[in-house]
Amino acid sequence: MASARKPSLVRNIGIIAHIDAGKTTLTERILYYTGRTHKLGEVHDGEATMDFMPEEQARGITIMSAVTTCDWKNARINIIDTPGHVDFTIEVERSLRVLDGAVGVFCAVGGVQPQSETVWRQADRYGVPKLVFVNKIDRVGADFDRVMEQLREKLGARPLILTRPWGQEENFRGVIDLLRQKLCLWTDDSLGADLTESELPPELREEAAEARTRLLEAVAETDDEIMEDYLEGREIAENRLKAAIRRATIGLKGAPVFCGAALRNKGVQPLLDGIVDYLPAPNDFPAILAHSPEGEPLEIELREKAPLAALVFKIQMMEQGRKMSFIRIYSGRLTEGQETLNPRTGHKDKISRIFRIHAAKRDRLPEAGAGDLVGVVGLRSAVTGDTLTSPDRPLLLESIEAAEPVISIALEPENSGDLDKLAEVLGKLAEEDPTFRVRVDGETGQTIISGMGELHLEVLTQRLGREFGLSVRAGRPQVVYRETISRPASAEGLFDRELAGTPHWAKARVAAWPLPRGEGFRATNALPAPVGAALPETMLEAALSTLSEGQNSGPLQGYPLLDLKVSLENLELGEGESNEAVARMAVNQALRQALAQAAPTLMEPFMRLEITTPDEFMGEIIGDLGARLGRVEDISGHPGFKVVTALAPLNELFGYSTAIRSQTQGRGSFSMQFSHYDVIERK
Repeated sequence: MASARKPSLVRNIGIIAHIDAGKTTLTERILYYTGRTHKLGEVHDGEATMDFMPEEQARGITIMSAVTTCDWKNARINIIDTPGHVDFTIEVERSLRVLDGAVGVFCAVGGVQPQSETVWRQADRYGVPKLVFVNKIDRVGADFDRVMEQLREKLGARPLILTRPWGQEENFRGVIDLLRQKLCLWTDDSLGADLTESELPPELREEAAEARTRLLEAVAETDDEIMEDYLEGREIAENRLKAAIRRATIGLKGAPVFCGAALRNKGVQPLLDGIVDYLPAPNDFPAILAHSPEGEPLEIELREKAPLAALVFKIQMMEQGRKMSFIRIYSGRLTEGQETLNPRTGHKDKISRIFRIHAAKRDRLPEAGAGDLVGVVGLRSAVTGDTLTSPDRPLLLESIEAAEPVISIALEPENSGDLDKLAEVLGKLAEEDPTFRVRVDGETGQTIISGMGELHLEVLTQRLGREFGLSVRAGRPQVVYRETISRPASAEGLFDRELAGTPHWAKARVAAWPLPRGEGFRATNALPAPVGAALPETMLEAALSTLSEGQNSGPLQGYPLLDLKVSLENLELGEGESNEAVARMAVNQALRQALAQAAPTLMEPFMRLEITTPDEFMGEIIGDLGARLGRVEDISGHPGFKVVTALAPLNELFGYSTAIRSQTQGRGSFSMQFSHYDVIERK
């Protein structure tokens, strides 16, 4: 496994999907059929190779993205298995930032669900080519064609259907290979390792021929050469068709579709062939964009004989408190003992260890090259999103953005002597997870931790005890609010004092206006041209910086500000005034007064819910949503069950999973993700 591969024979891919679509089960089959593991690990038994954290094994879900490597048909496949739960969306975000391709897994029953739509959009944002695997074809309610329609309607995708199921639900027996017009079957005795191909039986030939024609039409729409041959009625060789599908996939013009039932060990090998045949290698991207520390744009080519350029996409704490940094190398080579530069901090570090990662296991490597995903030890100051370069060529790659937390709890150690240790450990966890924040309340002295949801904070709290031996008490979850304003206002701020015998004077005027929801915070310079030109540049920069920093603390309870615009309309300085702090004081005073006069109000996070319920419980679900100040946006579904899409404030949704189980006699389920902040009037 440690032998090097040419970049053209490497595939860096992620497995992405909604929770419970079967991502980890699929990954386990991939590892088994490629010979990476010799036992099928099952999620429901808590034995999945990729879900190695006790919290993952106990819940049967993926919490932390796990990296592994396997080989298939002479290609090296580096895989990141990502979580499906929205609380851990940062794990998907930072994985997609460094991957060349992705496999989107969709449940044949649930179809395109909220989190699968979210991760698909994340992949689109990073320009990541995708394959589709429709899983759970054997489940009651499976409908392959309905999932294809949802891909088109909800995701705007162009499915290039390469395999179709032979039968569905309890009648699912195998997979039809449309490209080669073959039938693929698997034997239960070999746990799906033995794949047999045969000619199509007569009753399937017409259906398969029609489906292949539709595939040709879809590919022709993306490729002029294929279109010409298709219109002329010429036979298109399989290798030319595969090359066209690959071009369409890499060009984001189509998504090859495969299907199967991973838990039943069916359909995985054709998907592996598709990963090698259609997803890009690192050298399929001629260059990536970066910029110099001064902001000049640069292009980085994937060449091993080039200066180092790598991105830190994940931090993980190891035993004895050491830090493992997961990196993607975009150019150059990395060797043990090599000195590297972090351009953000200016710090230089020597790489002490390089590892190829397989879930919880690590294989030590002497070096790694362009296109590799590896773990390294020795980067003391690195955080998620940092660039790693050669000291003689500093540059910055595009970083990784983290969502803002929406929920907080207060923590305190059961043993008061552990307070310092708690602060140290929470700092380490915050290094690992950019969506996890820690602060100490200035008034109460309480330690407040913030995250993306109840499960997120619950898992982090459990890790305190399991990994670090810290027993803590946690308060009730509290919503992380934002503040905004309801009307325009403007105000003046005056600073007029004598300090150390020297008079200081400045006067500023600031205006504030509310903006539509989702517009964020804007700070602008509205000084008349003559006033701006007459001010020293350092004074103007200090004043505008103060205006921008005002976003961090609102006038009501000190929450960050959203959906408003503030402008510096005037700034006057005393004669000979050169103290930047004076300008800052005047601007800050004007800003605070303007915000106080603009009818400030709290905003709270609204969550988008998708609730699946049997028909007979619809009344209870809708009534409960109304009581929780929720708003139903859509009701869809099929005979026997309904899917309700709704918006509701997070503050009303604590304990909602228990309520759903109670209202539906344990037969309903829901998923929830952050939508937006808004003002709500409670009676």
